[in-house]
Amino acid sequence: MNQPALLSKQNIIFAILLVVLVAFPFVADSRTLTILLTQIFIFGILAMSYDILLGYTGIVSFGHAMFFGIGAYSTAIMLKEIQPTIPVFIGSIVVGMVLAGILSFFVGLLTLRLKSHFFAMLTLAISGLLLVVAEKWRSVTKGNDGFTFRAPDVFKDRIVFYFCVLACLVIVFLILRRFVNSPLGRVLIAIRENEQRTRSLGFKTLHYKVISSIVAGVIASLAGSLYAISLRFVNTSMMTMDITLDALLMTIIGGVGTLVGPLVGSVVIEFAQHYLSGLARDYPIFERWIIFFGIIYILAVVFFPKGIVGSILTKISKWKQRDQVPLPESKERSK
Repeated sequence: MNQPALLSKQNIIFAILLVVLVAFPFVADSRTLTILLTQIFIFGILAMSYDILLGYTGIVSFGHAMFFGIGAYSTAIMLKEIQPTIPVFIGSIVVGMVLAGILSFFVGLLTLRLKSHFFAMLTLAISGLLLVVAEKWRSVTKGNDGFTFRAPDVFKDRIVFYFCVLACLVIVFLILRRFVNSPLGRVLIAIRENEQRTRSLGFKTLHYKVISSIVAGVIASLAGSLYAISLRFVNTSMMTMDITLDALLMTIIGGVGTLVGPLVGSVVIEFAQHYLSGLARDYPIFERWIIFFGIIYILAVVFFPKGIVGSILTKISKWKQRDQVPLPESKERSK
């Protein structure tokens, strides 16, 4: 099967899934499931942004939550201090993206010269510094207590917000897919595979890594803005290590370097968190549901070492190679 045909089949599958997701609120009258799917979409956007770093550039960051938090605080503060309208909401998203882009540029420029583990530790340190700033700047952020704010009136209907987040997810996916399939994205993959060889070919790898960092930071900021609206509340927990770990685990479980994988990972993790915490209310054995959550992680890594999507794609590739093995030619008959 040639590549265009494969892409065509993928596009058909994506179109079918999109139709199902669009029809869902009209078919299933479940407020809880609608909110859960909205959360999945938001964290899917965050996980895709992390996949640009880990899956396509080979960068491990422990500070990705700072960009998520910048988006959340930008939206919450502007809606609270100005007015809760759609233009202000859109403006807050733009402000959060610009701030995240500037920060990711300087963080990338200062840290991406380091080796991978040193870079990871330094991003954790910078994220921790911003977390302390958010905790101490109580006049603006209200510290650990956080604050509530009003969302635009149109988002009082959860279905409207559901479609807004779904539209953002589709747009981000299409943009990132175009990005990773572009010549720039191919260079990022080359850096992931062998940075020294890529540098020897004449590419300034630091510049490409900084671009990757900016793209990931800007998309993570968008996810933070949407998350703040979904809760109508913001506090410093949105800048903690837990958010980064969620993005990391979603990417690993779903499959790094696939874009679709992080979306699958967000589905697995969000559904697992929701239903395991729900079971804890009815069955005492599930009160320590985080233990079962850890077991799910372990099983996913053991049975899907390349992630769910990565392992499936590997299987499909092996089947195609087996089917395409040429049959041995029959020997010519001797005259």
